Amino acid sequence: MAEKTTDSGSGQLRVLILAIPETAGSALYGMVDVLNAAGNLWQTLVRSDAGFNPFEVNIVSSQKQVFSCGNRIPVMPDCAIDTAADADIIILPELWLGPDQSIKGRYPQIMDWLRQHYQQGGFIYSACSGSIMLAESGLLDGCSATSHWGYQDLFKQQYPLVKFTPGPNLVFADANGRIVTAGGTTSWHDLAIHIISRHVSTGEAVRIAKVYLLKWHGEGQLPYASLNLNVLHNDSVVKKCEQWLKDHYREKDALPKVLLYAKLPERTLKRRFKAATGHSLVTYIQNLRIEEAKQLLESTQLTTDDISVQISYEDTSFFRRLFKRLTGLSPSQYRRMFQPLSALGKDQGK
Repeated sequence: MAEKTTDSGSGQLRVLILAIPETAGSALYGMVDVLNAAGNLWQTLVRSDAGFNPFEVNIVSSQKQVFSCGNRIPVMPDCAIDTAADADIIILPELWLGPDQSIKGRYPQIMDWLRQHYQQGGFIYSACSGSIMLAESGLLDGCSATSHWGYQDLFKQQYPLVKFTPGPNLVFADANGRIVTAGGTTSWHDLAIHIISRHVSTGEAVRIAKVYLLKWHGEGQLPYASLNLNVLHNDSVVKKCEQWLKDHYREKDALPKVLLYAKLPERTLKRRFKAATGHSLVTYIQNLRIEEAKQLLESTQLTTDDISVQISYEDTSFFRRLFKRLTGLSPSQYRRMFQPLSALGKDQGK
């Protein structure tokens, strides 16, 4: 990093938030506001004289010129990467990027800059799809990372060396925690709380969470994730089996029936199905059933036992364990989280 453009001289931690045309403006400016509020907003509201500014926050981009990011939101960078002061922290906000899109080869200078920052001992944090930039830089190779659950296939296809984990809200890529990735779209809330707690104090993180009504998503991403993602592939037999299962997954003998329907040897179909969809036949059927269970918990007053039977699980205890494994919540916890407010006063299944 060349000439330094800012030097606060006040002991503040320098934070650079990277913005590119694909950046989501809400995450970018939300993080700017929250970090700038740390140490002073709560103190102002309670009329305390003990305010302070722990962070010096600037927006950085490839060049120091105004551009528009996602949804035509204007961005005025404070500095460019080649003239930015050495930072303590770099933050990569969410990107507006489709699950089948790519940023490969788009920002080689930024990738070099990120690698250099890490090699010099700096911290790098990403929110949601911002972790795709980290993956592109190679800093996540061989490491665990998360992003929005919708990018699971993108990581599998484009960055197979990354150990993608769609469940947690925060994942530490390295032992000393200098690279941290956060999960879903509003995961920048969790990330902001984590950064303030880690670099300022837990108490200040709690105060900021109270002021902004930020929620720590301790339940992770699993409760919000769809279990039925349409994976693009060219195996016509598997496609027909997928459609058949979507119509017949409630049947107790769905697995042996789909084997007959495919008119292929069992081992051959199972191998091709896993190769095409990324899931075994059993897992695919379970996902379809649990997805219906989620919808029933959200929209009806059926008990957990009734829902279990309706989706062909006579053993309710097995259904509860499977539901918890796939969603991260028990059926009753899921219902409390997602059922409309108008239904909260009614009797609910346990």
